Amino acid sequence: MLPGPNLPASLLAVLASLRRCFTAPGYGTFCGLVAGLAGQVRRRTVVGMLLGAGLTRVWPQDRAHYFFSRARWEIDQLGLAAAALVVLALVEPGADLVVAVDDSVFRRWGRKVWAAGWQHDGSSPSANKISYGNCFVTAGIIVKLPFCTRDVCLPVLARLHLPGKGAGPSKAETAATLVKLLAAAFPDRMVHVVADAAYHGNAVGTAKERDVDMPAGPQRGAA
Repeated sequence: MLPGPNLPASLLAVLASLRRCFTAPGYGTFCGLVAGLAGQVRRRTVVGMLLGAGLTRVWPQDRAHYFFSRARWEIDQLGLAAAALVVLALVEPGADLVVAVDDSVFRRWGRKVWAAGWQHDGSSPSANKISYGNCFVTAGIIVKLPFCTRDVCLPVLARLHLPGKGAGPSKAETAATLVKLLAAAFPDRMVHVVADAAYHGNAVGTAKERDVDMPAGPQRGAA
């Protein structure tokens, strides 16, 4: 049914640590989509993940779309489970956590794309750095890997930002929420947060709870 036996044992062990976040059918779909995400060399769309996993003739496309739209799983629970795995495997016991927060625009087109809009996009090729699409605020844990000369940021939590004044929390407020989730998940560790000047504002102060060090001044991005 699923290419579980064909996945490397190391990847299966990682996926098994996230098993508690899903129902049995949902976990099977999740494993297949992860395999497709790793195997897809072109656009990593939902259909593209099925193609990368070699499941386009095995599963109906509705199975993958159902997983994202209606299946029983919660993104924050999955993100915190991934964060626990990162900390357990790549951070020294008792060491402080360094968390980077930033946002990025996933360029989308079409009038039916929900929560899309014209937004600042630092990677846009246009002169005004504006792109149309969905913007996600992401928090990642910075780790040192033995085979890399530079630190690496591993994203663990993300929230969709709603464009437009008053449409929802600001990017800084969303980032503060993600930081507090991580701080609550690791109460025995100090959490240091780095971000660029876009996250300098009143919302930063809301993240300054116990064991959270979020600099109030503009900081060089570490992601």
